[in-house]
Amino acid sequence: MNLCSILVLLAFSVLSPITLAQHPDVPHPFTVDDLFGMQEVSDAQISPDGQFILYTVNSTNLKEDKTSERIWMVPTAGGDAIPLTADGPSSSHPRWSHDGKFIAFLSEREEGKTQVYLLNRLGGEAQRLTETPQNVETFCWSPDGTRLVLVLRDPTEEELEAAADKNNDSDDKAAKKAKSQKPWVIDRLLFKADTIGYLDHHRTHLYVFDIAAKSLKQITYGDFDDSEPLWSPDGKLIAFSSNRTQPDPDETYDDEIWTVVADNTDKGATGVTQITRKPGEHHSPAWSPDGKWIVYTTKLDPSLFEYATKHIALSPAAGGEEKVYTGALDRMSTEPRFAPDGKSVYFIADDDGTQVLAQLTLADSKITLPMGGRVMLDSYSFSNDGTLAASVSTPERPAEIYTAPGGKLTRITHVNDAWAGRLRWSQAEYVSFKSKDGTTVHGYLYKPVDYVAGKKYPTIVRPHGGPVWSYYAEYEDIAQLLASNGYLVLLPNPRGSSGYGEDFCKAIFADWGNKDFDDDMAFVDYAIAQGIADPDKLGVGGWSYGGISTDFIIGKTKRFKAAISGAGAGEFTSMWGHDQYVKEYITELGFPWEHREAWDKVSPFYNLKNITTPTLFVGGNIDWNVPILGGEQMYQSLKALGRETELVVYPNEYHEFKTPSHIKDCNERFLAWYAHYVKADGTPARPKSDKAFN
Repeated sequence: MNLCSILVLLAFSVLSPITLAQHPDVPHPFTVDDLFGMQEVSDAQISPDGQFILYTVNSTNLKEDKTSERIWMVPTAGGDAIPLTADGPSSSHPRWSHDGKFIAFLSEREEGKTQVYLLNRLGGEAQRLTETPQNVETFCWSPDGTRLVLVLRDPTEEELEAAADKNNDSDDKAAKKAKSQKPWVIDRLLFKADTIGYLDHHRTHLYVFDIAAKSLKQITYGDFDDSEPLWSPDGKLIAFSSNRTQPDPDETYDDEIWTVVADNTDKGATGVTQITRKPGEHHSPAWSPDGKWIVYTTKLDPSLFEYATKHIALSPAAGGEEKVYTGALDRMSTEPRFAPDGKSVYFIADDDGTQVLAQLTLADSKITLPMGGRVMLDSYSFSNDGTLAASVSTPERPAEIYTAPGGKLTRITHVNDAWAGRLRWSQAEYVSFKSKDGTTVHGYLYKPVDYVAGKKYPTIVRPHGGPVWSYYAEYEDIAQLLASNGYLVLLPNPRGSSGYGEDFCKAIFADWGNKDFDDDMAFVDYAIAQGIADPDKLGVGGWSYGGISTDFIIGKTKRFKAAISGAGAGEFTSMWGHDQYVKEYITELGFPWEHREAWDKVSPFYNLKNITTPTLFVGGNIDWNVPILGGEQMYQSLKALGRETELVVYPNEYHEFKTPSHIKDCNERFLAWYAHYVKADGTPARPKSDKAFN
């Protein structure tokens, strides 16, 4: 099908305009400190009887320089929410037992180790269930509520020693802790991952935990990773995804759907059954209510890896031919789940700068939108009677919990009302424009909060990361911050972005910084033609692939007065063997010694001599996604050429920064850099908080 029907449904499902809560203070523009007042609401989990919704709230404490996550519960009919976990050590992943009497969740409240805890719905203290040497990564309830399936990474020697010494107060305990760290011994093709570091053969596997006996039994084995477990309705099998390709799973993307007997005792393959048998990635398995079918996501062209559209497919639970249901939709479709009657499947659809909840009727492949609109929906659940709950964000509202009675989105929580009411918001506009070759491109435009018609404003264009991702109809803190500081903000979705079809997505395959560059520049030209962007006061900056795009942009044009490249890279042959993307490089570019021309083509480093734009490079020192090496090389080269540049490296930060003081410092630097070079208003290029230079 084409998207005409989808777009019509979207038009009828759009949220009513949001009226921000009133506050006695006069609303003021966003400041850097205001960003940390927002609380992140996510993971909506409705009870089986549909009466209550669990969710998590992530809050930031700038004074203590930390974040914490708590679990809350709110009546589905609306009303006061109550906290189920205390402020302090984070708790997450709340899940109802199938009878709705108990809530299991993850918490690191004891000794900083993430374990499973159990809470009676009626109240009382949470009971710790698991006590594993390693962290519990996730879990899932059995249908009868007597067991959990856990995902655990094989424990390291250090974790086992720590567990053995837990109750040992002998003198040699301190000596053991003081021992030098052992070397990493590497023999895998894929040997690095962000937030983990060097990879060895400690893999993630499935374990069954008996709640009454408090016993733990491993049920999957082998030199491969198992994930996404889900019990069959009768509790006899567990579906999961795993790349069990032989001889080396590191060489392929062949994640298949499997089932394992829940009481499996065989360390071989006797208790494990392969369900899908097609090259490529298969994820998010879910059972039909009668246990006869498994729904999951698949890709029709695995050679495109991340550029390929994810589709919803179905296979018999015993294994057999798969049927793809969303081939004509041509939109990223994820998180499938059977509706309670088994006649339809819910899934999240990535469409036209939004993420919405879609429903696929299996009999006729008709797709409707029970939760649509120009919104960003990132998690959902439903009760036994089909009542839906989801966390939903809009550009003018951080995520809150919603239901959809009668197909109308209804907000249940009000976590951020007071905070939002104190602030002045820029109203995002979703616009379209033509690129250099006539391709229609879309993006979000944020006018300054004090916008006056007819006036031209300094403008910042923010390429997004990915590249297979998009800007969506959601709260964007950096856009609001920049708009509050007098900038017109452009968030383009150029080719390579998801939500516009596979051809649009794969248009930059092995051709980065070309068509997407044209699309980004077309947005700038559009804003200038509208008479709202000052062509003499332009800035650019992004993170991850957005940083890479920034490096391309300043090497191809001199129209920008300032640039900020966050977690970017310039010369990709030097990233080979240093970051986590070995499979992607081989698939998209080939080996660097055999296809040097392809590698050089996607490396903005080779346009470096053309760069005259003052550029700030930023990153974390333990980022293995896009290592700081990429920014260091660009910085060093521009510095050697006598160009205006600066490098800021944040300690103990991965690709996504976690430390509040670092995030604050980063945003303050962004504002100072742009004010100095784009506005040219005399503001120092470094923030006042930079004690090294002030």
